[in-house]
Amino acid sequence: MNEETSVLTNRQLGFEIKAANNMIRRKIDAIFAQMEGNEINGMQGPLLGYLYHKSRNGDVYQKDVEKEFRIRRSTATVMLQSLEQKGYIVRVASTEDARLKRILLTEKAIEHHNLIEEQIRDFNRELENGITEEEKQTFLTILDKMMQNLGLDSRRTGRCNGPCRNE
Repeated sequence: MNEETSVLTNRQLGFEIKAANNMIRRKIDAIFAQMEGNEINGMQGPLLGYLYHKSRNGDVYQKDVEKEFRIRRSTATVMLQSLEQKGYIVRVASTEDARLKRILLTEKAIEHHNLIEEQIRDFNRELENGITEEEKQTFLTILDKMMQNLGLDSRRTGRCNGPCRNE
C-alpha cells in the first residue's frame, strides 16, 4: 500500500464532515459579508429563510428552530436574540400559552428574504457543481444513516424551508 492509499483509507468521516462544515460556514459568511448593508452572518440567512417559509403555514417557536437545525436550546437562543437585536424578528407571547413566544418576521426581514434566498441558491449550485442527482441521493442516504447512528432524527420536517434539496 502506497502512502496516498494509506492516507485515503485513514480518512475519518467525522473529521471530514467537520472540515467541510467549517469550509461551508466560511463561504456563507463571505457571501453575506459581500452583501451591501447586510447584517446577516453565518446561519442567520438560512434561519431567516426557514422562518419565512415556516411562518407562512402557521406559528413558529424556538423549539421548531432547534429541531429543524438540530441545535441546542442555548444556540437557538443566541441566534434568535441576535436577529431580534438587529430588528429582523420579534417574539410575541402565544395566545394559547403565554410561556411560549411566537417568532415573527419584521418588514426588514421580509425585504431581505428574496436576496438572501437567491444567494443561498447560488451557493448551493456552486457546492453541488459536478455532482449528479444520484450522487446527491447517495450522499443524503449515507448522511441520514450517520445521524441515525448518532441517535439523531435524520428526517427533517419533510417540508422545504428555504432553498430545497431538489432545487
